[in-house]
Amino acid sequence: MSQIVADLFCRIKQSKHINLDAEFTCKKGEVLAVVGPSGGGKSTLLRMIAGLNQPQAGEISYGGVHWFSDEKSIQLTPQQRHLGYVPQHFGLFPNLTALENVMAALDHIPKSAREARAKDWLERVNLHGLPDRLPAHLSGGQRQRVALARALAREPSVLLLDEPFSAVDRETRERLYLELARLKEQLSIPVVMVTHDLNEALLLADSMILISQGKLLQQGPPREVLTRPRTEAVAKQMGLRNIFDAEVIAQEDERKITWLKFGEHHIASTYFESLEVGTQVRWVIPNQGVRFNSIKQGRLCRSFNKLDITVDSMLVMGETVRVSASVIGVEHKINAEVSIHLAQELELVVGCKTTVALKSELIHILDAPNLA
Repeated sequence: MSQIVADLFCRIKQSKHINLDAEFTCKKGEVLAVVGPSGGGKSTLLRMIAGLNQPQAGEISYGGVHWFSDEKSIQLTPQQRHLGYVPQHFGLFPNLTALENVMAALDHIPKSAREARAKDWLERVNLHGLPDRLPAHLSGGQRQRVALARALAREPSVLLLDEPFSAVDRETRERLYLELARLKEQLSIPVVMVTHDLNEALLLADSMILISQGKLLQQGPPREVLTRPRTEAVAKQMGLRNIFDAEVIAQEDERKITWLKFGEHHIASTYFESLEVGTQVRWVIPNQGVRFNSIKQGRLCRSFNKLDITVDSMLVMGETVRVSASVIGVEHKINAEVSIHLAQELELVVGCKTTVALKSELIHILDAPNLA
């Protein structure tokens, strides 16, 4: 596989302890999110890239230089890989100050240059004024910044982040998102970030891989994986709840529409050239593809796919409302999430009848199980 210099390439196969089967590239200047449920192998994968765990088989290389290869019997140490690694709970030395923690990672440069380099990076992560504090006297967000400064001060070839925001509160997490987004503009190295938080991946990552039980299910830009999941397993992992059965009833080549029979309804979807009429399929639509009619004004966006519904339940989740509704003429329920303001504007209440439109371009037909 040809590589561009400064790209990170991983191909790992592992059957002992934790199963892993993944192959991917993280490009220079790119943030790659590794997403999946707990126990799925994400952190193990990161530790293998770092050189802390050795895979059974495969290859890990950076800029064409092998860090690990079972065929060539190569296994570089973490120090030889010269990367930055931020573990889940920061890994700071409790008896060292913030400044000393950063300096501890700089044994590759002359002693005389270490303090200035460490101070510079503490300032770059907005921690000026706190160099003499011990970790116990820093907040969770401040400890996270020290860990990030320590990793980046090494001027690493690759930056690895293991659940980097899981140990801080939501407000601090939002500030750190902005910090990482700002730093990302300055970094020209591959950044691999493990997270179980889809919103984090959508907000920060250029690319993502979805892992479950050690298997790579799908990779691509986060929005593409969200709106074009390859299989039902991927759709469920991405939190998509509108997954339905249908039958292909027509293919319009000119208008690029695949028509589906959904209960008593005919649904226009994205065109899938390979499907034959009569094929039974599973299809999915993300939340943003479901649009509600205004009960008061009776207006609805232009769409082929209008469904009459009855609202069964409404669950307030912070600033949004999770709506579950029965579709008239279909056994399935449709789920949507709308802002509290929109729910009030639409006069949505349990028991009310209204109409939804499904955006054709966001209807996606999943691979058949035997093709997954």
